[in-house]
This record gives sequence, C-alpha cells and structure tokens, in this order.
Amino acid sequence: MRTSLDFAPLFRSSVGFDRMFDLLERAAEAQPVDSWPPYDIEKTGDNAYRIVLAVAGFTPDEVELTYQPNLLVVSGRKPGSDAPGHYLHRSIAGRSFERRFSLADHVSVVNATLADGLLSIDLVREVPEAMKPRQIAIRSDAGPQTERLSAAEDKAA
Repeated sequence: MRTSLDFAPLFRSSVGFDRMFDLLERAAEAQPVDSWPPYDIEKTGDNAYRIVLAVAGFTPDEVELTYQPNLLVVSGRKPGSDAPGHYLHRSIAGRSFERRFSLADHVSVVNATLADGLLSIDLVREVPEAMKPRQIAIRSDAGPQTERLSAAEDKAA
C-alpha cells in the first residue's frame, strides 16, 4: 500500500526546489515496471556517470539517443520486427523500446558507444563557473573609512 507524500510544509521553508518535489511525486506514482532492456547506472568519478544498456541485436542505426535539459531518452526500433522464419523457440528480445532517464541540472551526455551488445552512455555534471562555490573576501570597516576620512581631510585643507 502506497500513500502519497505531502510536500506542502517543505514549500514554506525552501526556495527553488519545485523540480525536485515534482520528481519525487512522479517517482512515487505507480508506474508499470518494464524491465527491458536491462541497464546499469554507475558512478565513474566525482562528476561522471555511465549508463549501460543491454541492447543485443540492435545496430547503432536502430538506436536513438535524445538529450534535452534534464532528460535523456534512449529508444530502439527494429525495422520489420516479425522476421521471416520458423522458430521452435524464440526468446531473444528484438522489440522496440524506450527508456527515459531524468538528469540533474547541468548533467550532459558526452559520449555514447555501442559494442558487444552494450550501449554505454557517458554523462558528466559540469557546474558553470558562476554557480561554483567561491570564497568571499571580508574587508574590515577600518580600511574604507580611513580612506574616506583622508579624502575628506584633503578637501578641507
């Protein structure tokens, strides 16, 4: 049994977290579980990630990556999925798929490779220089006050 979470009290004491609350609400909604194609998400560095999808049987022309800010969509389409032939057993999946990955702010796709049936997508978080933490110099009041007094004294003289 799943209950919905009420984030209203958090809205009173936070600013700019609307997107995060929306993501949490969407994640809490019941969604059909589609486990194909299987995938891994790994952290490869402080600001680097890799998504690896098992897409055996797909060629690079049949797989499409679409990157938008905060969203990565991976889809695969097999032309003529009903291959001719008489199969006694068929369990190799060749059906079309679409996977969506929500990305944090400033995460972008830097590389994608398809080898040995594995699609590897490299991501990196690049925080703009203006948004990185920086030290703020603290000046004493004595410095500017002294300069103003000496300038006022020069005018008086």
